[in-house]
Amino acid sequence: MSLLPETRERTGFADQAEVDDFVRTLARFERAEITADQWRAYRLVRGIYGQRQEGVQMVRCKIPQGILPADQLRALAAVARRYSRGFGHITTRQNVQFHFVRQDDAPRAMRLLAEAGLTTREACGNSVRNITACVYAGVAADEVFDITPFAEACTRHLLRHPLSAVLPRKFKIAWEGCLGDHVALPIHDLGFWARRGQGGVPGFQVLVGGGTSILCRGAREIEGFLPAEDVLRIAEAVLRVYHQRGDYRHKQRNRLKFLIEEMGFASFAEEVRSVLGELRAEGGAELPFDARRPPIEAAPPPRPAAPAAEAIAARVRREPPRGPGLLPILEIDTQPSEADLARWLGNNLRPQKQTGFSLVTVTVVLGDLTAPQLEVLAELAVAYGDGTVRVTPEQNLILRFVPTAEVKSLYQRLSAAGLGRADAGTATDVVSCPGAESCRLAVTQSRGLGRLLGDHLRSLPQLATAVPGLDLKISGCPNGCARHHIAGLGFQGSVRRLGKRVVPQYFVMVGGGVDEGGVHFGRTIAKIPARRVPEVVERLIALFQAEGRPGEAPAAFFRRLTPERAREVLSDLERLGPEDATADDFVDLGAQGEFRLEILDGECSA
Repeated sequence: MSLLPETRERTGFADQAEVDDFVRTLARFERAEITADQWRAYRLVRGIYGQRQEGVQMVRCKIPQGILPADQLRALAAVARRYSRGFGHITTRQNVQFHFVRQDDAPRAMRLLAEAGLTTREACGNSVRNITACVYAGVAADEVFDITPFAEACTRHLLRHPLSAVLPRKFKIAWEGCLGDHVALPIHDLGFWARRGQGGVPGFQVLVGGGTSILCRGAREIEGFLPAEDVLRIAEAVLRVYHQRGDYRHKQRNRLKFLIEEMGFASFAEEVRSVLGELRAEGGAELPFDARRPPIEAAPPPRPAAPAAEAIAARVRREPPRGPGLLPILEIDTQPSEADLARWLGNNLRPQKQTGFSLVTVTVVLGDLTAPQLEVLAELAVAYGDGTVRVTPEQNLILRFVPTAEVKSLYQRLSAAGLGRADAGTATDVVSCPGAESCRLAVTQSRGLGRLLGDHLRSLPQLATAVPGLDLKISGCPNGCARHHIAGLGFQGSVRRLGKRVVPQYFVMVGGGVDEGGVHFGRTIAKIPARRVPEVVERLIALFQAEGRPGEAPAAFFRRLTPERAREVLSDLERLGPEDATADDFVDLGAQGEFRLEILDGECSA
């Protein structure tokens, strides 16, 4: 592992020569020496994704294993400030994205990131995407062992690997070390779950073939216990089979799950094991450390003093976000109440296995952080934590190694930065993809609904407290970038035609999630006009309160809720005809003007 306990330094993932090559290739495209299709395929592998607006791009930066040191937080702030809208967006796969970046500014943004060791390489396109890992790795009381060094070794082995950018489709890998699953292993192409073998030997249960979107499939076990020494070899073996046998022509049916369905799981597994045997015989890739004695992260050295709350608030106020789309609302509070603190401690604090330290979750509304907030977080991570933050699949951040005695002081400064919401793990912490605000494939403005639902639930706190642990996730299209397929309550953007006009609506999906029973994919129970969705949430919560069994979790209740019973409760909200539609029904949430269906050619499979 490259994160050294003594210095807490981490070797970067960037290569400045790649930025130089990007500049040269962009110039060739502008001189018409390469086609638009060639340029698109090239830039996608470098993490530059076309938006629905002409002349601007989305820049996706990989955050391997979700680990962000302070200097990289500052680099992200600089990109947000100079080339985007003054803020960045956290994704559910531990990336950070910047939208509305001019094409000529994309290489400048890439160079800034690279100077801090960050890369956009293989963040998009038909490649091995960002490799994600449990945010509690190394500090959770129930972990089998710390998977961080193994996940990082996998990242470094596959980044720029000859196979990593020539696959039939995107490929997603996740790592989990705890007894519970915090990364949703079953929806990944390849998942590693820490296990101990005979005599305490470290190894992994290996899962393959998961995914959501148009065909939801749970990953299946290909190895019940794989010795830790073999993790890089089996990752390469799966990639080799996928590369050799995958479908390169039919872009809608060429994820790994389709290949497994076509071959049959037994045949696929047999072929992977055969290639694994060949790699073992050849020697294959070796871990850069002893698998039985991996690096262990220690507590950080003494910390500098934190900036004052009033100074933090002034910095954040001076630089509000700007530009098109839904902008973050800065809720700055330099004197939070004791009641606010108590709620925050109840939701956003978790003890570490290291005595005297706590994990602090920073709630990030819709995953948006302004440039000053990113810089403040860098300073707070150094002053109170281990000098890093971890990016979560819920679009939040975690500070680690916070002395429990200093938690209150940290909260005061987070609140002064507009980051003091006590929403972690509650229904009010809504997850949303960027949606039609920028995405070419999206149907609806999912962020608009995300803000509406979050504000609605916060205005009625009794609703959120009635459904502990229930998650709400919103995607603007079936691709499911917000993971709505595995949400307790999931919403998928859609459209309804009323004569010659169209109304934005959402498929309402219930009962999704990942638990000790494996993965559960949500079932569609209704199709509701966008502006009626808050009423849907209210009624479903009321139904849980009325008909839930003693001790039953909300997600479990919604899994057993029959479509027939749901329709009884929601049928009047689902009905909408030309005669009773209001003018607002034809305006998408977060948008201006009447809704128009505009789905462009996407670049996810270009």
